[in-house]
Amino acid sequence: MSAVPLDVELELPDATDTEALGERLAAGLAAGDLIVLSGPLGAGKTVLVKGLARGLGVAGTITSPTFVIAREHAPLPGGAGVPLVHVDAYRLGVAGADVAAELDDLDLDTDLAEAVVAVEWGEGVAERLAARHVLVRLDRRPDDVRVATVHVEEGDA
Repeated sequence: MSAVPLDVELELPDATDTEALGERLAAGLAAGDLIVLSGPLGAGKTVLVKGLARGLGVAGTITSPTFVIAREHAPLPGGAGVPLVHVDAYRLGVAGADVAAELDDLDLDTDLAEAVVAVEWGEGVAERLAARHVLVRLDRRPDDVRVATVHVEEGDA
């Protein structure tokens, strides 16, 4: 994680800057790492995951998994050798369902043993999947510049 400053607001003037932040984050990641992405619609969560994917060297086009909930991307030859599981928790908890229970149903703790798991809309629920996780809070200012804060949290899994 040394390639990314922690606990400071980073300005991301355009999508390439957001992707570059994801790529820099990926440089310090390994199987078992959990990335929790937080922010409103349009803040750049999926764009950041595109950078994670490029940095990890995984296969497949990165798109929001809103309707499929989760996608797994296998490593490419010459990549980091670690799969990426991209989860979108936005649609979990619909109609009063328990978000934590639905997240458990995805069996992500099994994926965490072998992959980097990135969870969009996961703040407040996905953290319990791992004792240590990286929280990336993204926002979009009125001038259309995105800002990000990266924080490493230790806790109980």
